[in-house]
Amino acid sequence: MNSGTDSAAASLNAAQQRIEKLESEVEELRENRYHYYASHYASDETLSGNKCIPDHGRPPRFTWRLIQDVHELDFQEKLNTSSYVNVTFEPEEDEVAKLGYRINLADQTVYPSSFKLHDTCVNMVANLWNCPEPEDFDEKGVQAGAQTVGSTEACLLAGLCLKFRWRKWYAAQHGLSEDEVLGVRPNMIISSCFQCAWEKLFKYMDIEPRITQTTVRSFAISAEAVCELVDDRTIGVVCIMGNHYGGQYDPVHEVDAAVTAVNKERNLQVGIHVDAASGGFIAPFQTDLPPWDFRLANVLSISASGHKFGESVCGTGWVIWRQRNNLSEHVAVSVSYLGGTGESYTLNFSRPATGVYVQFYKFMRLGLEGYAALEAGMMGVARYIRDGLKHMTLHGMPTFQILDDGDTKSLPVVAARLNPQQKLPFNDIDLQHAIAEDHWYVSGYRMSMTHPITDKKQPLFFDEDEAGTMFRVVVKSNLTRYLADDLLRAIRRALEVLLEHGQAGTRRSRPKRAHHRGHVC
Repeated sequence: MNSGTDSAAASLNAAQQRIEKLESEVEELRENRYHYYASHYASDETLSGNKCIPDHGRPPRFTWRLIQDVHELDFQEKLNTSSYVNVTFEPEEDEVAKLGYRINLADQTVYPSSFKLHDTCVNMVANLWNCPEPEDFDEKGVQAGAQTVGSTEACLLAGLCLKFRWRKWYAAQHGLSEDEVLGVRPNMIISSCFQCAWEKLFKYMDIEPRITQTTVRSFAISAEAVCELVDDRTIGVVCIMGNHYGGQYDPVHEVDAAVTAVNKERNLQVGIHVDAASGGFIAPFQTDLPPWDFRLANVLSISASGHKFGESVCGTGWVIWRQRNNLSEHVAVSVSYLGGTGESYTLNFSRPATGVYVQFYKFMRLGLEGYAALEAGMMGVARYIRDGLKHMTLHGMPTFQILDDGDTKSLPVVAARLNPQQKLPFNDIDLQHAIAEDHWYVSGYRMSMTHPITDKKQPLFFDEDEAGTMFRVVVKSNLTRYLADDLLRAIRRALEVLLEHGQAGTRRSRPKRAHHRGHVC
């Protein structure tokens, strides 16, 4: 009797659940006749406090609309002058990107043609940076390099190669076994204008950062500082081709000469990694630059973000090594369980082919001539904005002090600060928030940094107070002369508001971090 009752109860419960499901489906069909804003999703749904995947799905166009509404609350990406990341794509380029996200580039055996595009791009980038063909090029058919997830992964891979190369050398120099040398902590020399990728390398890979503070006059590392910091535990020197603050280039040729002298004098083997995250696709088209790439003998590797001035999609990076021997071979892993054998250089494994597809599209679409035209156009718009700031005056004095390197030999970046002589009651971060009222996003920074290991706050420059502030405008290809006029108008209006109301003129949320911990984009 009890068994029969239990069975009936279970059947009734199942029937009720089925009825509820059918009612839900009927309701969904009813709502699907209307547009999103006539549905209960628009009037009742909120993402606040959501912790669980919903029990029931919804029509695709409703889901798309929800994501669109979320996106609407962001800044307009084309008016974001804080980021270096490309946001402009042709319709054909979008289609290429869609093709790529279906392909796992790690599976070289199943997708050999896609990986051939990868190798083709590696060779194109290596040639752009004047990398000599290694001895094994005929055998491999490709330079020593890889497409990475942004330049952060590229920097980590390059840093690891320098560390393993140094470890092998140091053990031989001091008669240490492979186990004994593991207890010796290496160091790397870099300027205080480093990007976040290097903070990760120092923390994750147990490398001592030897940070040399730069001067506010140049934002660049000096060869003299490098010589003072080098010792037999130095795995390499990082030279930055286009720091994210002001777009200035480190004098790689001067550092190369200094490293050559130090290596000869002290019997060392210190090399150089060029962090060209932003400058890797700008500097090659600036003909008046001194050598900065593989033309210099001590340059062992170069990294860049393809998604910045390489014009590819977000998440595209590149790393090129001078050779495999005692460099890239240290991070190469042979993968054979996917049905064939292939070398993997990346820290992650599975990744879509989107970055390679879009980068190849841009290389073929633009050509060297097109990239040169983009560089000239962006530098021209940067000059126009810079001149506009120079012509702004207050109390008979310039309103701004220009901090970047000017119209040539740098990135298309305008860096400035409110003229300290004006002694204004607001700073550049206040200006940033006031400009944002006109929908433009401009980066404001404090002139300080946090040490990647000790977490102690310290001045960014040795000749400037850490409480000082500055701002920066990155001129990407989508920032036209017409938009530049509106940006200058927004800056003028922001100044008027701040002069009339002071800091209370605008009160958008303050920056999450008021001091530098390295740039993410």
